[in-house]
Amino acid sequence: MKINDLAPNFSAQSTKGDIEFHEWCSGSWTLFFSHPKDFTPVCATEISALSASEDEFKKRDCKLIGLSVDSLESHFDWLSEMEETYGSSIEFPIIADKNLYVSKLYNMLPADTVVEGPRSAADNATVRTVYIISPDLKIKMMMSYPMTTGRDVEELLRVIDSIQLTSGHKVATPVNWRAGQDVIIAASVSDDEAKELFPEGWKSVNAYTRVVGQPKKS
Repeated sequence: MKINDLAPNFSAQSTKGDIEFHEWCSGSWTLFFSHPKDFTPVCATEISALSASEDEFKKRDCKLIGLSVDSLESHFDWLSEMEETYGSSIEFPIIADKNLYVSKLYNMLPADTVVEGPRSAADNATVRTVYIISPDLKIKMMMSYPMTTGRDVEELLRVIDSIQLTSGHKVATPVNWRAGQDVIIAASVSDDEAKELFPEGWKSVNAYTRVVGQPKKS
């Protein structure tokens, strides 16, 4: 899969009922992520942190949906334990993918995957994959972390802010950018077009870098 490909569709069971992925995602932004295994410590910190930040994703019209290759029963038991441990209810769905269908479809498995026999946290488990999918069901971002490295929720929010901003304006966001900071006029925009789009002007850092204040999201 590549950026701007149509996100593959699938049907699956989840902790919030049966999911038909395109129907569930359509019309809003989606953050689709995998975690290696239920009842493991790093995964628990990620799920609880995403849950605590769910309102921030909602502000960005972005739904959350998770996946691991554990059973639905395991998901329910684990979520119940996490709610007791961390004191918050997990409202977003988590897909059960025991047959590895979705994990394979979305390339969520490591190269040395074991597909049969007993499984542990070290085998036959998804890596920490993330997809950001637009309301028209196109893949806008992909990233994968190893099982041993927890993700950064603030970085996920930052990327969503950048994608949503740049999808509506002819700008790009520079290194370490945060919402509200200056942006860069896209290299594809000529100076003449830039004068129309940004009548307040811009700061030229060099011949190809034109810095302007962040426009309002479309």
